[in-house]
Amino acid sequence: MAEPTLKSRIETTALLVDVAMGRSAADTVIRGGRWVNVYSGEIIADTDIAIVSGRFAYVGPDASHTIGEQTSVIYADGQYLVPGLCDAHMHIESGMLTVTEFSRAVMPHGTTTMFVDPHEIGNVLGMPGIRLMHDEALAMPINVFVQMPSCVPSAPGLEVAGCQLGVDDVREAMTWPNIIGLGEVMNFPGVSNNDPVMAGEIAATVQAGKTVGGHYASPDLGLPFHGYVAGGPTDDHEGTRVEDAIARVRQGMRAMLRLGSAWYDVAAQIKAVTESGLDPRNFILCTDDCHSGTLVNDGHMNRVVRHAIAQGLRPITALQMATLNTAQYFGLERELGAIAPGRRADLILSDDLTTLPINRVIARGETVAEAGRLTIDLPSFTYPDFSLNTVNTGKRFAATDFDIQVAEPCETVIARVIGVVENQAPTQALQATLPVDQLMVGMDQSADVCQIALVERHRGTGGVTNAFVSGFGYNRPCAMGSTVAHDSHHMIVVGTDKSDMALAANALSDMGGGVVVFSDGVELARVELPIAGLMSNDPAHEVAAAADGVVAAMRTCGCELNNAYMQHSLLALVVIPELRISDKGLVDVSRFALTDVLIEPEVS
Repeated sequence: MAEPTLKSRIETTALLVDVAMGRSAADTVIRGGRWVNVYSGEIIADTDIAIVSGRFAYVGPDASHTIGEQTSVIYADGQYLVPGLCDAHMHIESGMLTVTEFSRAVMPHGTTTMFVDPHEIGNVLGMPGIRLMHDEALAMPINVFVQMPSCVPSAPGLEVAGCQLGVDDVREAMTWPNIIGLGEVMNFPGVSNNDPVMAGEIAATVQAGKTVGGHYASPDLGLPFHGYVAGGPTDDHEGTRVEDAIARVRQGMRAMLRLGSAWYDVAAQIKAVTESGLDPRNFILCTDDCHSGTLVNDGHMNRVVRHAIAQGLRPITALQMATLNTAQYFGLERELGAIAPGRRADLILSDDLTTLPINRVIARGETVAEAGRLTIDLPSFTYPDFSLNTVNTGKRFAATDFDIQVAEPCETVIARVIGVVENQAPTQALQATLPVDQLMVGMDQSADVCQIALVERHRGTGGVTNAFVSGFGYNRPCAMGSTVAHDSHHMIVVGTDKSDMALAANALSDMGGGVVVFSDGVELARVELPIAGLMSNDPAHEVAAAADGVVAAMRTCGCELNNAYMQHSLLALVVIPELRISDKGLVDVSRFALTDVLIEPEVS
């Protein structure tokens, strides 16, 4: 699956042989490095590397025989020569960036390969949106492979997305040049119950010889888990416990351990290797969701590798989990994942394997970044008009649109409450006793219970689903709204003041999508995301600065959660337990069923 800018291995074999033998000159030679060999697990000093036509031709003790008059020579001076890092599972839209700007942000951090699932834009724009990101990915100077979204919407019957995709769409996508497999199969009950759409999509992918991504978000490792694995998914990134990682690997799956902006799932699961002694070759590192601020301030896969090392992994083992293991899983071992002849010449020069500073990044034989700065220009990509102005709420909102009422007079009511768990994707199913005044159910700031609303934004229905949420810590009149609301990407508004909630909803409609924070009737911060209400065309550092303003505004309102914006954006993801919100109502994900917000009395 070679991109247009890179000749295939077959096309270059004769030239690779000639360079290795000294009959032809290399384009680039790197001299005197320490070769991080992810095949043998060794660090081999005094190694030279010869590169031609974007691929490694020779890796050994002396490449002087490959140097010609036009050969560029780089002196490594003892630096480590590390394979380019791979992110095995991620959603570019979570960075609020386009493929181009996301690539621009991660290349200086040593990422040279990404496996992206564009199901966010798929939920808004369907196949045309997926094709846009597919084509943009093909133009990148690094490897950006695309997984066809499997669940649009993620849970049919429990939500209505902007589009609906099925077996025929998956079968078509498998013919596209840059599709590497099927994206995470989130409808895990559908797989274990032999839902014909899920079974059909998996079959179409297997027939195409491609991978089937997993998403088993239940803690139940009994028969539903075994049915899910039997149904075909071969990787999973939703584990949060050591027993999750062990169970997946024992069943022949790859355990993908994620460290995103708000998901910290590596530390617990890596004990399967460091303490239980499982074979590390079936463990893979990924990010899943990375906010632009994380990319700019903390890094990308280099951050994940450093974190894994800090949990007790040998550096070479952590690097294998972010390079060779990933390439092998996706069937790309002869293309990626190691510094070895024939592979794409993707590598990093670094001074230290534990802290992993990224001194130079080479992708397909070309230096693309040095000392944290991009050294190349990226091709421009213009998103067409149909991808803009996608927020269609159908009305202007008032405070009364966020009322929650009871049918009978009472003083208090017991309500179900979505409980946010810091640094985790799952939520808790909480209950709270809330006051009632003239049939209107109130919030309880002292108990950190405020309101959450999901506003339908695809079809202009004007629909609003109201419920309660706890965990944000807001302590003043405020509201935060976002059209990034995984996975159907309606509009989520969380607030302590219904007037501010109305202002936030109307502002998001007016700007065509994004994130906004209001307090006492005043807008405190915003990020404009005009592309599908999910992404900005602006560079990562500009989006990150605007996003930092949102985080600061949330803190002003009392929220101290780590990466609270990411927690906010996941509250409508109705395929991760326990309690979520959708345009259909409140969802008990443990039962995959709608449930009442008020337990007693019933809501009117």
